[in-house]
Amino acid sequence: MVQSNHEQPYRGRALKLFSWICAHCGREFDGKKLSQLTVHHKDHDHHNNPPDGSNWQLLCLYCHDNEHQRDQVRAESNDSPSSREPDRPFTPFAHLANLLKRNTAT
Repeated sequence: MVQSNHEQPYRGRALKLFSWICAHCGREFDGKKLSQLTVHHKDHDHHNNPPDGSNWQLLCLYCHDNEHQRDQVRAESNDSPSSREPDRPFTPFAHLANLLKRNTAT
């Protein structure tokens, strides 16, 4: 089996450098399930493989997929900050007082 340029050689190094724990969810892996632990490139450049592993983190399959999906959403979002609604904290009970006043008035 032939490996591509950006595949596997760094995986073995990463598994030697880091604990077998997902950097996002903290799930631990053992020998049987080690295939579910992937090497994620922090800068998304699969050719940037420093010997000290500073561009890598071990992520489980689920967290790795989630990380790339979030990046994809960020890349697809071309909204300028001025065109977006300002960030406000979600307040689920903002209108509760008005609703309660209405119910007690009847």
